[in-house]
Amino acid sequence: MMKLYSGSVDPFSHRCRIVLFEKGMDFEVIDVDLANKTEDLAVLNPYGSVPVLVERDLVLSEANIINEYIDERFPHPQLMPADPVMRARARLFLYNFEKDLFSHIPDLESTDEETVDKARKTVRDNLTQMVPIFSHQSYLLGDEYSMLDVAVTPLLWRLQHYGIEMPNQAAPLLKYAERLFARPLYAEAMTPSEKVMRR
Repeated sequence: MMKLYSGSVDPFSHRCRIVLFEKGMDFEVIDVDLANKTEDLAVLNPYGSVPVLVERDLVLSEANIINEYIDERFPHPQLMPADPVMRARARLFLYNFEKDLFSHIPDLESTDEETVDKARKTVRDNLTQMVPIFSHQSYLLGDEYSMLDVAVTPLLWRLQHYGIEMPNQAAPLLKYAERLFARPLYAEAMTPSEKVMRR
């Protein structure tokens, strides 16, 4: 059985839990207290970060690497495109998400208000740039739910928590977010701490 070492409020762990539930697999989630990490996590991942996936002798860290492995190992439903060109585009999108959106999460969680405000504005502006995509398709890669939607969901869920107020023109993005949150297994992939992040 796969084991996922996961942070209860960590957006990257949240991504991996979404994929595991979408695949309907047998797995165990081991909740890691990030303020008081266990010794076995340090052995598995010298960086001491989550998520970490363990399957027999295989140990993987980094959410995107973990999710691509799960997607290839259990191909139904397929979350990465089958076509090599589309798959490369999806990977580029994922890379851009890390640079433009998720790299600002430490600043959003900072205690310095100026740092937080700057990160809020950057993330809001970068999300707003995605709005035109939803004028002609339901999901980021078209009309099929994909790994890109999985990747951005934890951030969209945390907008209120991070105090990010989207402008009126972002209504299509917020409707898209509601579609993601309404997926049958989405609620199961969340921890109790994540569920209370959004009213």
